Amino acid sequence: MSTVNLAALLLLGLLLVMPQQSMQASLIDPIAEIERSNCKIAHLRLGLVFTSDNNERALQDSGLYSPDSEDSSVDIAGRRFHSGTLNGSSIVYVKTGSHSVNMATTLQILLVRFSIHGVIYFGNAGSLDKKTMVPGDVSVPQAVAFTGVWNWKKFGSEKGKLVFGDFNYPENGENLLGTVQYEKINMFSPSEAPKEVFWLPITKSWYNAATEALKDMKLRKCYSDECLPGKPKVVFGSKSSTSDFYVRNKAYGDFLNDNFDAKTADTASASVALTSLSNEKLFVVFQGVSNVAGETSSNKGVSYLASYNAFLAATKFINSIPTPRLACE
Repeated sequence: MSTVNLAALLLLGLLLVMPQQSMQASLIDPIAEIERSNCKIAHLRLGLVFTSDNNERALQDSGLYSPDSEDSSVDIAGRRFHSGTLNGSSIVYVKTGSHSVNMATTLQILLVRFSIHGVIYFGNAGSLDKKTMVPGDVSVPQAVAFTGVWNWKKFGSEKGKLVFGDFNYPENGENLLGTVQYEKINMFSPSEAPKEVFWLPITKSWYNAATEALKDMKLRKCYSDECLPGKPKVVFGSKSSTSDFYVRNKAYGDFLNDNFDAKTADTASASVALTSLSNEKLFVVFQGVSNVAGETSSNKGVSYLASYNAFLAATKFINSIPTPRLACE
């Protein structure tokens, strides 16, 4: 390939990743540049991420979010990033779409393109232990893991944590699906050599701050004509499972609970953790429980209540922490 053709391809690549932006927005860092243009002292913002329309609806319905201006959003790689304040705290929020690859991609864009102090994720999750959590509750886990990274062993292998024959019905026995070994993942960071990890710990200082800020929190019990059967609560200190499949099966939910002590399952939290840790950013996770594995799926009202309660918890946490200042250049 000639040097001219290579240069043309590089230029095309740069143009493709440039944001389709609002009129005032900067190509480098749209929101930070707007703030600095008047030589103000700007705050580093908090990044608020979630996956679904239901989550965004909870934010908008609350009346707590105010955009910075009529033109304070920017589109990058098909995602729309919004700048504003959440009950007075400066944030950039983005809806990432479901599953781990969308969360990781969108969060990496957020961290590279904006001046972000730390990451707050809120969303829905399924309970794997209804003695601990039921629909409407909010989980603030202390650690999360990718439990969908499998090494599927050949039939007859004696290795593997998940043995499909143990779940034959009505009797246990041999199963052609064999066994699955759960794999660690590679974690990269600027200050350390790559390492293999399984559990990804939530930032300790932020987890502690969340336990203090939310210890007496009252969650919403009713939405429209739909009310939860009991009083919803915030549960601290659990472990959570992330994979790219929804865990509706009770036997598999029990397996995750029994073998990993995972109390909730979702499709995003571990991506938030891995991407934040790789960028050495503070982060915390708030999961609204919308169903219990193996039981009838919750209706739309309960699912929305789960989103709304997780949002309320995230907002109270955000409003409880100081945000460092960023002096204009």
